Amino acid sequence: MHEMAIAEGILDIALDHARTHAAQRIERIHLLLGELSGVETEALSLAFSSVIRGTIAENAALTWERVPFTGRCHDCGRERRIRPADYLCPDCGGGMEIIGGREMRVDYIEME
Repeated sequence: MHEMAIAEGILDIALDHARTHAAQRIERIHLLLGELSGVETEALSLAFSSVIRGTIAENAALTWERVPFTGRCHDCGRERRIRPADYLCPDCGGGMEIIGGREMRVDYIEME
């Protein structure tokens, strides 16, 4: 289950940030997760609830926003939501560059 390693990494980031800002409690950690990140949110939530025990994040909420898979055409410059199989722009036939949908990062941390 790679979600356990992800949960540990998220907690490490949050704890480092809390130490830097002398926080006493972490209340929320919000993530940006791309559609193609491969993260199973149910497994991540379960792993996260396990790794936060006994830390200043013990009661923290883990929330996330799914980022759609998007691309930009090299020829016409249009940006649009695409499918993984979309290598060519549906508007002009140019090649598509992936610009979103693979994210997996901490967006913000709420602390006291």
